[in-house]
Amino acid sequence: MSAERGPAARADHWAVIGAYALAGAANQMLWLTFTPVTTPAARHYGVSASDIGLLAEIFPLLYVLLAVPAASLLDRWFRPTLMAGTALTAAGGLLRLGGDTFAWALAGQALVALAQPLILNAVTGLASGYLSERSRPVGIAIGSAGIFLGMLMSLVLGAAVGGSHLHTLLVIDAVFAVITAAGLLGALALAPALALSGDVTGLFGLGSVWREPGIRRLATVSFVGFGLFIALTTWLQTLLKPAGIPASTAGWVLVGAVVAGVIGSIVLPPTVIRRQADHLLFRAAGLSTCGACVLFAVWKWVPAVAAGAALIGFFMLAALPVILEIAERRAGPAGTSATALIWLAGNAGGIVIALLVQAVVGTPLVAFLLMAAVAAVVLRVVWRGSLSGELAPDAATMDATAVDAATVSG
Repeated sequence: MSAERGPAARADHWAVIGAYALAGAANQMLWLTFTPVTTPAARHYGVSASDIGLLAEIFPLLYVLLAVPAASLLDRWFRPTLMAGTALTAAGGLLRLGGDTFAWALAGQALVALAQPLILNAVTGLASGYLSERSRPVGIAIGSAGIFLGMLMSLVLGAAVGGSHLHTLLVIDAVFAVITAAGLLGALALAPALALSGDVTGLFGLGSVWREPGIRRLATVSFVGFGLFIALTTWLQTLLKPAGIPASTAGWVLVGAVVAGVIGSIVLPPTVIRRQADHLLFRAAGLSTCGACVLFAVWKWVPAVAAGAALIGFFMLAALPVILEIAERRAGPAGTSATALIWLAGNAGGIVIALLVQAVVGTPLVAFLLMAAVAAVVLRVVWRGSLSGELAPDAATMDATAVDAATVSG
């Protein structure tokens, strides 16, 4: 999906970006509602802890299945599809309140999971359509930060409200989802219509994007980086338990990592993209993750673990908006397909790496060293230099022309 580069499309509509960031936060918050309260939620619904885990695990599974259809829908009908995604999120939050049973909770989570690719795949297209070329990196960073903000909110609310007040937690989630959905729907209704250029979509669009070597490298970084972060957030509490670190302490370590990630995803990407220093950011992410995982393997002192986790969050989550922005520019007309591919790779990485860690979760030393070895893959992929500097001549010329036009119109 690519917005037309006319004057209306180049005007900055920050209200749309802000509303999108909050709607994305709501979707992610509902995704992870039960993660910090797994044990009390299982007791509340009378099911096993693995059943509660399913409430979060269906998200990456459905994303892998729905990424391509969602990209196709966004390419053809961008605003209606994004509106449907945010409405489904609110509906899922309300559905979880329909009955105090696991079945109702699962039905609500399924709706929110269906909405996730419709929302996440829209981040670069929204910035392309509602912001000028110069403002787009900041817009993508804000949109991505909203996603991480939702993760943070779920962890903090879970710790603050607690599993003993599960219904209250679900009510707070539902209210936030409804309010943010109304905000995004209103912002989209008031902003100028997003014009499309009839780009390639679906499997053909994804195939054309995948044939670009730079996109494949970006997808590999997303697979490893985002997959590692998902695996770490999934298993950190379990891996630290043998060292006598309680689950509540490990939970706050994760909160600190996500807070650092939100800060990093807002502060770093605009400067990194402007200076084409993406390879330096990716190297920092790989080195910090590799080093921190080795540290976790041999030294489980809480302050050191907290510092290492914050370092991982700061660089790893900041890398995502940079990857998305570069992929959107490299893909040209197939920008939404490129975004779908990056998210698809990240979610697939989350499934694969989390399963690998699960296989050795009983031996924390091995699990952490395995994650360190996987992080080294990022270093191997990005050591050749900047991916943003590999733009094809036509794409680079197109981007330069667009920047000049935006400067004149601004």
